[in-house]
Amino acid sequence: MKQNSFVIKGDICYSADKKTLLTFKDHYLICLDGNSAGVFENIPEEYSKLEIHDYSGLLVVPGLVDLHIHAPQFTLRGLGMDDELLDWLNNLTFPEESRYSDMEYARAAYTDFAEVMRLGATTRACIFGTTHVPATELLMEYMEATGLHTYVGKVNMDRNCPAIMVEDTGKSVKDTEEWINFCKSRGFLNTKPMLTPRFIPTCSDKLMQLLREIQEKYALPLQSHLSENPAEIEWVKELCKESKFYGDAYDSFKLFGRDVPTIMAHCVYSEENELSRIKENGVFIAHCPQSNTNIASGIAPVRKFLDMGINCGLGSDVAGGASESILRAMADAIQMSKMRWRLQDKNLKPLTFEEVFFLGTKGGGEFFGRVGSFEKGYEFDAVVFDDAVPSYHSPLTLRQRLERHAYLSNGRGTAHKFVCGTQIF
Repeated sequence: MKQNSFVIKGDICYSADKKTLLTFKDHYLICLDGNSAGVFENIPEEYSKLEIHDYSGLLVVPGLVDLHIHAPQFTLRGLGMDDELLDWLNNLTFPEESRYSDMEYARAAYTDFAEVMRLGATTRACIFGTTHVPATELLMEYMEATGLHTYVGKVNMDRNCPAIMVEDTGKSVKDTEEWINFCKSRGFLNTKPMLTPRFIPTCSDKLMQLLREIQEKYALPLQSHLSENPAEIEWVKELCKESKFYGDAYDSFKLFGRDVPTIMAHCVYSEENELSRIKENGVFIAHCPQSNTNIASGIAPVRKFLDMGINCGLGSDVAGGASESILRAMADAIQMSKMRWRLQDKNLKPLTFEEVFFLGTKGGGEFFGRVGSFEKGYEFDAVVFDDAVPSYHSPLTLRQRLERHAYLSNGRGTAHKFVCGTQIF
């Protein structure tokens, strides 16, 4: 057996589907060559000689998946929350991101970001960098060293942003291709490049056309933003008069799913035609409940996403979101769905804990492949939670313990972490 073959003993929880949370007290989880071989009440004879990590009494769950986080905004957590999206970008975010032209600043900020990500419960993430190639390369170096499996994007934007941030279209494309070739030359095992046009308002038609050519050449996935804020959506209507809806603007450049693995963050105001295109094209939605609340965007109709069978996961959206914890995002997603049900649409029932746990593990993990579950053949990402807090009730079920941990931990209590069978700590 290879070194990443072993057994974990503990209280094991994982999603079979969006409505089914499986729990197994004092069971054995088998990792075989970096993949899950399943969960067993007793260790099968064929695995009897494997090393055992005994985490009895601790919760063992699949690694959490963050489909949308901005690394350079880590320094801004909890700031500027009185602004809505467009003012927040102009007043705080763009000026902050411009500081990453200074490599000393980038080195200090990204060191902190990478270490927090390493120590948390997230094992997979899709990460925005900035427009700056050297800083984005540095971010990728740091994320590679964490052992997490991530996509990282050099941001593109050539219009409608401060002069200190706006890129020349040709240089933006040239820099992007040089950055992609840097990634290839470094031979990263854990960290991969992802095309990242910030959003339609900051990307000219010419830039989008050229990014599609790069996408075709290198077969890269793509991440961006969609239908987050009413003012943003009206702006897109002015800029893209021939598009039927916001997502259609991306699709007109063939950068909206189909042969391009795509994540669109938010989709708070996506209407039926946009949601139908999202489903048809296989686009993933990154639901970011805390961010949508903090910068007053609204409450996404996640129940509708699930009912339609749309690919969906969770995003922390730091720094619109103040916490990088996907456990926090799970609790926020439930709470926001309750507010939408109570105040906006009684036809959209609140999300359940089973559903948000699925979104934060297997739902988002599907973007990475067979990720986010302990079913046989899934890549072995696991986190071990020490969820011990005083309890004044009768013994809790594993489901109750997991729910409580999501609401109370805010990311704390991660005792051990594995990615593809490699122990991070």
